[in-house]
Amino acid sequence: MTFKGPVEHSDTSSLVDPFGRHVTYLRVSVTDRCDFRCVYCMSEHMSFLPKKDLLTLEELDRLCSAFVAKGVKKLRITGGEPLVRKNIMALFKALSRHLETGQLEELTLTTNGSQLEKYAGDLKAAGVRRINVSIDTLDPQKFKTITRWGELATVLKGVEAAKRAGIGIKINAVALKGVNEDEIDDLIRFSHGEGHDLTLIETMPLGDIEGDRTDQYLPLSIVRARLLDRWTLEDIPFRTGGPARYVRIKETGGRLGFITPMTHNFCESCNRVRVTCTGTLYMCLGQEDAADLRAPLRASDDNGLLFEAIDAAIARKPKGHDFVIDRRQKRPAVARHMSVTGG
Repeated sequence: MTFKGPVEHSDTSSLVDPFGRHVTYLRVSVTDRCDFRCVYCMSEHMSFLPKKDLLTLEELDRLCSAFVAKGVKKLRITGGEPLVRKNIMALFKALSRHLETGQLEELTLTTNGSQLEKYAGDLKAAGVRRINVSIDTLDPQKFKTITRWGELATVLKGVEAAKRAGIGIKINAVALKGVNEDEIDDLIRFSHGEGHDLTLIETMPLGDIEGDRTDQYLPLSIVRARLLDRWTLEDIPFRTGGPARYVRIKETGGRLGFITPMTHNFCESCNRVRVTCTGTLYMCLGQEDAADLRAPLRASDDNGLLFEAIDAAIARKPKGHDFVIDRRQKRPAVARHMSVTGG
C-alpha cells in the first residue's frame, strides 16, 4: 500500500502552548477496538465506532506528518490495540520516512502484546526501536480475569519475539488495589531479569466501567514506600519523553518508572497531545476540551486548514488536568474511555 501525500503547504512553526511548553510528543489512536477488555479500561460489552467515523490509514499518515512538520519529534501509535487495525503495518512503513529524514526521532507504540509475535519483525524493519507492553500480572488466571479475554502465554511469546527482533521493551503495569499489589516485586524481578524497564501506573478515572473504580485505586506513594522495605531505589534523571519519573533499583540494576496522575501530576512539563482514531485532538488527557481535525483534514487536499486547526487547539492547551477519584459520586472524572482517547 502506498499513500498519496497532500498538496504541500508550508508551515513549520513549532507548537508552543500558552504556558511556554513545546509540544513535541504526539500519541495517535488508530482504533478504539481491542482484543482484550481490561477491567480498568473498558466495559465488557463495548460499542465500537462505525468504520466510516475512523480516519483512514492515509488520513492518519497525513495527520501525523502534519504534526511532524510542526516539530513533533516523538510519535506513539496507540489504540484500543493498534495492531488489530487492518493493514496497520502500512502506516508504520509510511511514517518511517520521517525517521529517515531525521524530522522524527522516535516512532513507537503501546500494545497489549497479543499480536507482537506476528508483527515484531515488521515493526523493527519500520524503524520501531522501543515499545510499551501492558502486563499487569504474571499469574495466568489473574491475567485472564483482568483482561477478560487475554492469554498471558500469548503475550509473553510476543514479548520474547520483540526482544529477539532487537526492540527495547518497557512493561507497563497498572497498580490495582487488592488485585496485583502483592505482585510488584515479581514484576520487578521478571522485567529486570529479562532486561526490560518496568513502569507502574495509577488507575485513572476515565470512562464508565462495571464495578467501583475507587476500589481499584492504589496510590503509588504507598507502593513506593512498600518497595523501600525490600529494594534500594535511586532517583535518576532518565526520561523517555513521557510522564514517568524513574528510579534505578540497586539490587537489579534495572529502571522502575512511576506514572502518578492522581498523587502527583506531571502537568508542569507536559509536552504531549493526543489524537483519537476519529481525528479529535485532546490537548489534555484529563480535560474534555477538544478540537476536530477530521473536518479540516477532509475539507482540502492542502494542509493549510489543518495547520490552522492544530495551532488554534494548541493555543487552548490547559495548564493541567483535574483528575480526582470521586468517592461520593463514584463516577469517572472524564466520561470517555481510555480506549477512545488513545493509550
